[in-house]
Amino acid sequence: MIFLTNLINGLSLGSVYAIIALGYTMVYGISKMLNFAHGDVIMVGAYISFCATSYLNLPAWVSVILAMIVCTALGILIEGLAYRPLRGTGSLAVLITAIGVSYFLQNAALIIWGSAPKVFTSVFSGFGSSISLFGGELTVTWEALFTLVAAIIIMIGMTLFTGRTKVGKAMRAVSEDNGAAQLMGINVNSTISMTFAIGSALAAIAGVLLCSSYPALMPTTGAMPGIKAFTAAVFGGIGSIPGAMLGGILIGVIEIFGRAYISSELSDAIVFGVLIIVLLVKPTGLLGKKITEKV
Repeated sequence: MIFLTNLINGLSLGSVYAIIALGYTMVYGISKMLNFAHGDVIMVGAYISFCATSYLNLPAWVSVILAMIVCTALGILIEGLAYRPLRGTGSLAVLITAIGVSYFLQNAALIIWGSAPKVFTSVFSGFGSSISLFGGELTVTWEALFTLVAAIIIMIGMTLFTGRTKVGKAMRAVSEDNGAAQLMGINVNSTISMTFAIGSALAAIAGVLLCSSYPALMPTTGAMPGIKAFTAAVFGGIGSIPGAMLGGILIGVIEIFGRAYISSELSDAIVFGVLIIVLLVKPTGLLGKKITEKV
């Protein structure tokens, strides 16, 4: 039963990474930008939910919606002020700007909420502590169950959205050829802003789910999960929605099993070591496709 418990914990943590990675992979797949401030948007979403429930006494579901609204607006603002002026420039300028935005958000949170960790109340606390299976030998927390279900629903929803809706098809067109999409009448700026908005809304959901399972909330909460989610996106094949889901789940399972059976201190090193091995064998990631450029 210890194996099953670790597996469930790995699936739960991996589902959080998957939701974050979906935001990474959408932004990169469409705008070809790596938004390294994405992890800090997670932190902002968690703080908004915390304030809504702790200070305003709002219901948990209202706090999640409020966090999504604030993070959506924040994502659009970040894209418009920080990334849009750099569109068409070198990737190094975008990377440095993303790091700057990340530190700005962390320090802003430090000023507003302080450095002391906040105890985040799980949004599933009203459901009870856990579900008992096999006569009580195995317990599954509501956080783990809802996180996995949410990740699956979001992945299916994003796949259908990008494949069947007008906005989703516009995103795919911009992803394929920015210039040609603009000539076909697609508003590239609005499309990319929409991508950032969706990715940031997913970050808010991930932040709430992450802090529901790991209740310590501080300005650096989103830093390491953001890096691991980016790792998951690369692992699965950045630009691929199913790849982000698969990569997130595998990274979470590898981390938990590495922590349980090898070493808790080396669990992060094991995750990144597996990533290096996979990329050496398959540089495009597990579900990534090699793109041949014609000249």
